[in-house]
Amino acid sequence: MELVVRKNDLLRELQFFQGIVERKNTIPILAIVLMEAQGEEVRLVATDLEVALQSRCAASVTKPGALTAPAKKLYEIIKALPETDVRIDEDKAGVKLAADRFESRMQTLPREDFPTVPQSGGAPVAMLPRAGLREMVAKTQFAITGEDTRYFLNGALLVLRPDSMALVATDGHRLALVSVKREGKAGEEDVKAILPKKTLGELGRLLAEGEGDVRYERGENHLFFDVGGRRLISRMIDGQFPAYERVIPKGNDKHIEFERDRLTSAVRRVALLSNERSRAVRIKLDQGTVDVSSNSPELGEAHETIAVDYPGPALEICFNAQYILDFLGAVSTDIVSLELKDEVSQALVKPIGAEGYDYTYVIMPMRL
Repeated sequence: MELVVRKNDLLRELQFFQGIVERKNTIPILAIVLMEAQGEEVRLVATDLEVALQSRCAASVTKPGALTAPAKKLYEIIKALPETDVRIDEDKAGVKLAADRFESRMQTLPREDFPTVPQSGGAPVAMLPRAGLREMVAKTQFAITGEDTRYFLNGALLVLRPDSMALVATDGHRLALVSVKREGKAGEEDVKAILPKKTLGELGRLLAEGEGDVRYERGENHLFFDVGGRRLISRMIDGQFPAYERVIPKGNDKHIEFERDRLTSAVRRVALLSNERSRAVRIKLDQGTVDVSSNSPELGEAHETIAVDYPGPALEICFNAQYILDFLGAVSTDIVSLELKDEVSQALVKPIGAEGYDYTYVIMPMRL
């Protein structure tokens, strides 16, 4: 194989593969990127057996073929080169890279050892609005647990309906649900699939740039997302996602609205003296004020008072500060609402005035 490619063109594609490959993987072939050159492009593929990414880059191919190269080192070398053409070819000793006066050679692995990447099988295709999908991923992925032995919680549930789509994630202590309208085909059946946490992270990166809808296809065991000329392939988590609708409280009658920036600042400051393990902060409601406080025997105590429009009865409830900050960092509206029932029931938090999506965030209280 021999080709010439522009440095920035190849670098732009290689950066998307850095989260796919695992530097410390015990299987060497999973740390490489497969390059296949033909015609006027080079195709790139990498996988960790759970998530795979396929991409392509314009190139001047003088000798078609395929080779493998260490994904991390290839990216680091290409990034360090000046803005110029890069020549890539292969001989018996390895992969050769040359640009300007720079030359290098890296070890390669047999092309035949690279895992077979799943192919879509002609299942019905759905088109998903990019902006809505981007909002869904950004506002739910932080609520996925990464350590729960209940493996079905190590992902987020994607629900496709003819007129809407939703993504929901929970770690057992909080739940994030985002719904977005879409224009599907009449007669479409509801489709549900659990996406691994890593898949959402990579999908979020692909959605960060570009325009156009996302092509979605569900295979027997894998999901396929075509985003701006790149294809993300993900294994589905086989399991029964919890009945999340039952967790969303319906009778929270105490409603308080906050300026998002004001609440963020208060919780962040007070949390500095919270217990480092529990990260607990108390929210004390009284007429016209909300007092945010923390107390730690090892560190000390802190509190801050926020003026609010609240005419209801006094109430004191305790939350993990990080759970509150995660939500406040994910939304962009100026005002957010907190709805409570009592000291032991789930709290409901929502952005006020959000456009294009419906966001529901549920937090379980901590014991006082």
